[in-house]
Amino acid sequence: MNKKKNPLLSGPYLVWTAAFIIIPLVLIVYYGLTSSEGTFTWANIMEIATPENRKALWLALLLSLISTVLCLIMAYPLAMILSSLKFNATGLIVMIFIIPMWMNFLLRTLAWQTLLEKNGVINMMLKFLHLPALNIINTPYAIVLGMVYNFLPFMLLPIYNSLVKMDRNVINAARDLGAGEFQTFTKIILPLSLPGVISGITMVFVPSLTTFVISDLLGGSKILLIGNVIEQKFKQGSNWNVGSGLSLVLMVFILISMAIMQKYDKDGEGAAF
Repeated sequence: MNKKKNPLLSGPYLVWTAAFIIIPLVLIVYYGLTSSEGTFTWANIMEIATPENRKALWLALLLSLISTVLCLIMAYPLAMILSSLKFNATGLIVMIFIIPMWMNFLLRTLAWQTLLEKNGVINMMLKFLHLPALNIINTPYAIVLGMVYNFLPFMLLPIYNSLVKMDRNVINAARDLGAGEFQTFTKIILPLSLPGVISGITMVFVPSLTTFVISDLLGGSKILLIGNVIEQKFKQGSNWNVGSGLSLVLMVFILISMAIMQKYDKDGEGAAF
């Protein structure tokens, strides 16, 4: 028996979408393609070609790529271990990774600033053990560390979700047919978990590329990423036009990432939640 769908039920969703997605995007496009006088121009987007902005963009891309690769290297083996454990143990360990996400993003980053500073907890412990000090605060290494710490769960959960959904009978059949551990992984496990990997890469790469808080706190405002440049245009220079133009450039990279994820995860199998 078919039940009639009430179109009014989609009303709150449509209002939310219009208020928090469509309208802000329209404003960004408008400001990005117009001058302060309201005339059409490409100058705001072409600001990305200046040496400072180009350097900030490439540095953001590099650090985001490094952070994404490190998260993948760390998350995949851990996800495999978690997926092989009993349900109760798995739930507890996964909860340990999720709990830090309940804490404010800014507080988590500030905690690492306290740990990594010259007279911080880590260096005090190293000094007590008569080991060399760890001077990575206000460097790209600290920014990468902050990105990996904050975004690692977003890589772990989609991969874990794909591995848990995997049919174990397929893996057992491959082993019964004589496939070794390496062959089973490369021919069965990795291809079946690819949607989760692609989803995780997108969920880590996109926020890493657009972040400015991590580079502000752990980079000491000495290392500018493209997110910091955009923030300064909006907050310090009150130049919404250039800030929006640079944001449109970032949207291109985000759309490319989303298109890649859609290509390899058409059924949403890698969704983390």
